[in-house]
Amino acid sequence: MEDFVSWLNGLVWSPILVVMLLGAGLFFTVSTRFVQLRHALEMVRLTFESKSSASGISSFQSLALSLGDKIGVGNIAGVATAIAYGGPGAVFWMWVTGFLGMATSFIETTLAQVYKSKQDGEYRGGTPYYIEKALKLRPLAIIFAVMTMITGAFLLPNVQVNAISASLNAAFSVNTHVTGLALMVVLALIIFGGIKRIARTAEYVVPFMAAGYILVGLMIMVVNAGEIPGLISLIISSAFGTNATFGGIIGAAIAWGVKRGAFSNGAGFGSETYAPAAAEVSHPAKQGLVQSFATFIDTLVVCSITAFMILIAKSYNVIPGPGAPLANYLDGVEPGPLYTQAAIDSILPGWGSQILSIAILFFAFTSVMFYMYMADTGLAYIKRSFGITWKWPNIVLKLGFLAFVYLGSVTSASFAWSLGDLGYGAMAWINVVVIVLLTKPALKVLRDYEKQRTAGLDPVFDSAAAKIDGADFWTAKPASKPVDELRR
Repeated sequence: MEDFVSWLNGLVWSPILVVMLLGAGLFFTVSTRFVQLRHALEMVRLTFESKSSASGISSFQSLALSLGDKIGVGNIAGVATAIAYGGPGAVFWMWVTGFLGMATSFIETTLAQVYKSKQDGEYRGGTPYYIEKALKLRPLAIIFAVMTMITGAFLLPNVQVNAISASLNAAFSVNTHVTGLALMVVLALIIFGGIKRIARTAEYVVPFMAAGYILVGLMIMVVNAGEIPGLISLIISSAFGTNATFGGIIGAAIAWGVKRGAFSNGAGFGSETYAPAAAEVSHPAKQGLVQSFATFIDTLVVCSITAFMILIAKSYNVIPGPGAPLANYLDGVEPGPLYTQAAIDSILPGWGSQILSIAILFFAFTSVMFYMYMADTGLAYIKRSFGITWKWPNIVLKLGFLAFVYLGSVTSASFAWSLGDLGYGAMAWINVVVIVLLTKPALKVLRDYEKQRTAGLDPVFDSAAAKIDGADFWTAKPASKPVDELRR
C-alpha cells in the first residue's frame, strides 16, 4: 500500500504541477498588474482594519488563522530539505514561488469571498463554493469538499503532532502518550467552540510564535551580519548555475525550491480559501489583499529566516543525488529540523533542541488547529449540498480528528504524511485549473475596488453592479449612493 501511495505521489507531484503553480502565479501577477507590489502598503493597512461580527471573524483573525496553517513544521524541516537536495539556490526559487504565490493567493481568496454563503449563522466559503456557484459544477465541488474533509481531519494532522511529541520527548523527555492526551484535551476545548474560538486562539498564538522565531533568527543574522552579502551572492549564483560548487544542480534547485515554497504557503492548493471566506469585510478584494500579505509573511519572511540561519551557520549538507555530497558541514545528519537546531546552537550553545522544540510546538499546533477548521468547512459544504441538518456528523468528525491526533503523537506518521501529500497535491490540480478559469470575475472585483479607492471611498461591493453572477451573498449588501454613481 505504501509503495502504491508513493507511486501516486510521484504522479501528482510531477514537474507538470510545479510548472502549473509557477505558471499560474506568473499569469495572475501579470493580469493583476503586479497587485502584490502596487498594493503592498494597502495589504498591511487592511490587515488591521475590519472587526469581527456575530457571523464573521476579523481580517486579522483570518490572517492569523491562515498563517497558523502556513507556518508549520514545513517552515523548519521543509526549508532544510530544500537546501539539502537543491542547494542554496533553492532558497531563491522559494522566493520566486512566494512572490508569484502572493498574486495567486489574492485571486483565490477574492473568489472565496465573492462566492461565500451564510450558513448556520456563520460565513462559509472556499473552493467548493466557487466551483458550484461560478462554474456550476456541483459534483466536482462535492468531490473537492470530501477531499478537503478527509485530508484536513485525518491525514495532515498526524505529521504535525508527531513532530510535536518527538521534539518534546527529545528536548524535555516528555512521554509521547502524555503529549498526545494533552493535545487532545487542548484541541477539544478549542474546536468544539467553533470558528470564533479557533480564530481567537490563532489571533493570540500566531503573532507570538512568529515573532519569537523571527527574533531568534535575527539574533543569528546580527551576530553574523558581515556574512550576509556573501550569503545572498551564494544564493543567487547557485540559483542560476554560476556557482562553482552548486552550479551543476540548477534543476534540483528549481524543483525543490518551488515544491517546498508552494507547499509552505499553500497558494493555489485551495486549502487557504476557507478561513479568508469567513472574514467580515465590505469588499472581497480587501481580504484578497490580506491573504496575499499572509503569503509574503510565510515564504518571504519566516522561510527566509530559517534559510539564513542554516546557511550563515553552515549547518547543512547538500546531497542532490547519489555520490559524494557537494557540501558536508554536518556529517551524517539527516536533512530536516536538525539543520535548524544546529544553527540555533551556533549562537546559543546547548539550547538548540529546547528552542526548536518550543517553535515546533507552536508552529505545528496552529497548523493542526487550522486543519480541523478546513475539514469542518468541507463537511459544512457537503451538508449544505444534500440538505443535511443533523449535528452528529460534526461531532463524529471532531472526535475522529482528536483520535488521529492521539495516534499521530504515539506512532510514526510517515505513511499518513504521504497520504496528506497526495490529498494536498490532488487539491492543487483541481484548484489551479478552476481559479484560472475564474480569473475574469476576480479581476472585475479588483478593478471595482481600485476605482472606489481612487475616488476616495471605502470600497463596498455589490455583485449586481459589478455584473458577477452567482454571488448571492453580496446582492443583499447594496452599495452606498456615491458608489452607485461612481459605477454608472
